[in-house]
Amino acid sequence: MGRVTARRRASHLTAETVIERPETLVVEEPLEIRVNSAPVTVTMRTPGSDVELAQGFLLTEGVIGHRDDLLTVRYCRGAGEDGSNTYNVLDVTLHPDVPAPDTDVTRNFYTTSSCGVCGKASLEAVRLSSRYSPGDDPVTVSNETLTAIPAQLRSAQKVFASTGGLHAAALFTADGSLLVVREDIGRHNAVDKVIGWALEGNRVPLSGTILLVSGRASFELTQKAVMAGIPVLAAVSAPSSLAVDLATQSGLTLIAFLRGDSMNVYSRADRVGR
Repeated sequence: MGRVTARRRASHLTAETVIERPETLVVEEPLEIRVNSAPVTVTMRTPGSDVELAQGFLLTEGVIGHRDDLLTVRYCRGAGEDGSNTYNVLDVTLHPDVPAPDTDVTRNFYTTSSCGVCGKASLEAVRLSSRYSPGDDPVTVSNETLTAIPAQLRSAQKVFASTGGLHAAALFTADGSLLVVREDIGRHNAVDKVIGWALEGNRVPLSGTILLVSGRASFELTQKAVMAGIPVLAAVSAPSSLAVDLATQSGLTLIAFLRGDSMNVYSRADRVGR
């Protein structure tokens, strides 16, 4: 199994000195996800929690909705040129009743910002594909709970502390209890790992929860929250306009610039109480 971190030498320069020393870096490797032996996508990720990543990806793409939709998730043997197992190819076998995704080379999934569809089409695609409705969730969250969770996330980012090169996503209960944290070089992968963890434990839809991300709130991350039935998405950085539009349409509470004792609430502010 690939390691999460690697050591590389670097020249550390200051105004007066040059020091040669090893540095700890985050590992980045490709993961190919196959469904019923057919390649579906390749994502650059940090190794670890790969099964969760694949499960979360398939759920947020609308391919599956429950853990029972999957039969097996296995690494492909003989993926390397010498026949070795690279642990970089996963094959997911769906339940016979679950239709396989369209694997046309155009890959018409709507989740990525590069998919080429317009904003209106993207919003409509999520609305039609999501099995869950975060807008119906009656959860409320206090200001005190929200302002306390970024510190919990940062203290749980073990690999970030040594590399400074990872995004993180964490799932909390409405009272601020930490459920799970996942780190990855890709922010969307970190979220998929969290959702895949929840899927494995039959926790989807994720009613009454808060998803916190360490960076910005993009359309893609908002879409993933909607697809998993998460009612509250919080980010320490800025949201995009399309993320706000999707949150508003879906009834998701979108919070951004969550820093210190302040935050901006862009949709469903009625869920946030003093």
